[in-house]
Order: sequence, then structure tokens, then C-alpha cells
Amino acid sequence: MTLDKTYLEYPNRRQGMDHDLYDFSMLDRRKPISWPNGAKMAVWVSYALEYFPLDQPSKPFKVPGGMVTPYPDLRHYTTRDYGNRVGIQRIWEVLDKHGIKATAAVNSKVAERYPYLIDKINARGDEIIGHGVDMGKVHYGGMDDAEEQALIKESLGVLRKVSGQPVTGWWSPGKSESWNTGKHLTANGVEYSCDWGNDDMPYQMNEDAGNIWAMPHGDEVWDRTIIMDKKHNEEEFCEQVEDAFTVLNSETDQYGGRVLSIVLTPYIMGQHYRIKYLDKILGWIMSQDGVWSANGAEILSAFKEQA
Repeated sequence: MTLDKTYLEYPNRRQGMDHDLYDFSMLDRRKPISWPNGAKMAVWVSYALEYFPLDQPSKPFKVPGGMVTPYPDLRHYTTRDYGNRVGIQRIWEVLDKHGIKATAAVNSKVAERYPYLIDKINARGDEIIGHGVDMGKVHYGGMDDAEEQALIKESLGVLRKVSGQPVTGWWSPGKSESWNTGKHLTANGVEYSCDWGNDDMPYQMNEDAGNIWAMPHGDEVWDRTIIMDKKHNEEEFCEQVEDAFTVLNSETDQYGGRVLSIVLTPYIMGQHYRIKYLDKILGWIMSQDGVWSANGAEILSAFKEQA
């Protein structure tokens, strides 16, 4: 029996994922980008200031770092609070030492409860981006659309009022989104999202995602991923960050400027026995030639001027 020729025809076959949120694109075939002052590497350091409710709901899921033991989980609750009370102070000192600008992802509950932190961020000149209301209020597929819109509006509204910043970036709790998150974010004045880890450079998503810009804020060069999830030690953290920088930097001569995103968690990297390793690796990075320390909004602005 001979098969009909239409049997092997796939009218919907295409490059890319099985959705219309963004187009397939090969990084090495895109237009080269130049960073300010001839820099080859944009180094983007970000940290998260998060509030984990003591009675954190378990549905639809708990984000990484959420409460673990039966209520009241005071051990993990106070560890998370250590990051906002102590750990972030050490991280700020290291960033100051090396003259590094940063992006602070902030739960709006943190801004309401700890106005000192917002004042300190502003005094440092760091960018503030939305990080949801708190780590117990996640965005997910199938959630009530009006509820999601209200959460985004509350988070951004509080942050903008308390900080006076425009807040044009976003990082969802747990990096989880619904199908409509991107559209709701752009409708509320957000230009870029940190939730998509599928690229080394910024790219614009499609209309189904609100035409929001996806930033290269990946899951790999992150203290949580390396130290907590993969159980690597602090020396290995430094080695992996250095390797990431080295590879990206080696690509710049042929492909143009690159972005290295380094993501920090204050209650992890801000510990007294770990902070020297952050000092070590950031000192090494900032000693390299052609490095531009910038926040997310600055990187995106420079990129869009040439895209």
C-alpha cells in the first residue's frame, strides 16, 4: 500500500515552541550590539527582597524558598527575614566596594513593611522592579484573570508610590506566569520581564505576550540554583560565574556585546561565611577590560536603540 503524499505534510510545522509568545531566533545570526563606551560585556547584578508569609498557601504551588515544615515554620521564616535584615547589608557593601549598579526585585509587601530598604535602594541608585505582592501570591495558568490583574496593579502601584521610581521591569514570584501575565504587565507600564530564561540577549515577545521584552535573567548564574539546588560550594559558584563571563566575553569579537546576569539571594549569598566569595568574583569581573555595570532598564534602553 502506498501512502498518500499528504501523510507526510505538516502544515503547522515550524521552528520554535508550540505557542505564539515569541518567534524562533538564532542568537549568532542577529545584529551585533555595541554597549556604551565601547564595552563588550554588560554585567547585570540583581537581587531579590522577598516576603514569605508565615502561613504561605501550598496551592497551586510553593515558590522556591517557601515555608517547609508545618505551621508555624519559624525556622525558615526567620532565615528568609535574615536576608532582608542582615544579608542584604553585606551585599550592598560588596556592590559599593566594586562600584556596581544593580536591580532590586522587591515584593510590594517588603516596600510596605520595610521602608528603610526602599530608601537604601534609592540612595544607592539601584533600579527597582516588580516582584509580585509577596511570595505566597503566585501567577499561574488557569488563575482568575481579574485576580491576576489586581495583584499586578497592587504590586506596581505600591512600589511606584513608595519608591518614586517608574518600575518598568518585572520578575514574577517563582518566575511563574499565566498565559496573560505579559499582556497585563505591559498594560500597567512594564517594559521587560525576567521570567524567561531562553536567551543570552534581550528579545521582544509577540502580541500574545503583550510585546513585552524578555531579558536574559536566567536560572543558571544564580546563587540559589548553584548553591541550594545543585548543592555546589561557594568556590564552585565563583568558578561557574567566571566561566560564564569568559565564554560570553569570548563571543563578543564575533557577535557583538553580551550580557552576563548574576542573580543574588540575600539570605543565601549574604551569609557571613559566603560574602567573601561574592567579593572575590565581583572583584575579578570588574577588573576585566570592557565591562559595563548596568541595571536592567539601562541594558534594555541601549539594546533597543540598536535593535
